[in-house]
Amino acid sequence: MTLTVFLAVMLAALLHASWNAIVKTGLSKQTSMFLLSFGHALLGICVALFYPLPVPEAWPWLLASGLIHMAYQMFLAYAYEQGDLSRVYPIARGTAPMIVLIVSLLFLSDTLDGHEVWGILVLGAGIAVMARGVLTNGESRRLLPFALGSAVATAGYTLTDGLGARVSGEPIAYVAWLMILSAVFFTPAVVALKGRAVLRANVRAWGFGMIAAAASFGAYAIAVWAMTLAPIALVGALRETSILFAVLMGWLFFGERMDRAKAIAALLIVSGVILTRV
Repeated sequence: MTLTVFLAVMLAALLHASWNAIVKTGLSKQTSMFLLSFGHALLGICVALFYPLPVPEAWPWLLASGLIHMAYQMFLAYAYEQGDLSRVYPIARGTAPMIVLIVSLLFLSDTLDGHEVWGILVLGAGIAVMARGVLTNGESRRLLPFALGSAVATAGYTLTDGLGARVSGEPIAYVAWLMILSAVFFTPAVVALKGRAVLRANVRAWGFGMIAAAASFGAYAIAVWAMTLAPIALVGALRETSILFAVLMGWLFFGERMDRAKAIAALLIVSGVILTRV
């Protein structure tokens, strides 16, 4: 992985943590997620106008990923209804790299050096320590199935989009159509679950929703582009440094507790990133 790709993925991690923080601040998490998805579609349409249609071979990947993203958004919004940003985010994001690593090594042609594998494993250890508070600090355990469901979906779309973008040959156009399809699938699903009231929001909420959508779109476009130039598992793991950003945001902006376990986990995460770069 080149330095340029590495720095781009780190920027994507910061953007990803930022849009999650915006969704977490919303009174209705599913409404916030709908606004995010609507913003995704608008941006996707604007970008798609400047590119040719994806090649036919890319559409099965796009359709599959659109459905997986719908599930991801549902699970994540439900999880944020139950727990803090600094707890939900590590669990939701942290399990995914382990799944991606196992699948990549068993079924894909990507290869990882020994220090890169160790980096991913150390990163995973930090994530595990970060998430343990949900079991030991009396926090709601109801967030666990939703956060873990989000993690499985994250692993699914990471692999799907890494391969789909390679097939398409145009990663930016691929992401544009993915965001459009994700909104097409998510909107009727959230209305069916929550009713039409979930679609109503004030001007302030719409503004924050569009900011979150722009950050999310940029973050994922960078990530998918990086997956065309570097191993999918490595890009997926480096994206999880967004956990460090999310924990800091939770502490500084939301007043969430910063204890020794979180500090140790943060150090492990940073160590994992360093190991992927040596």
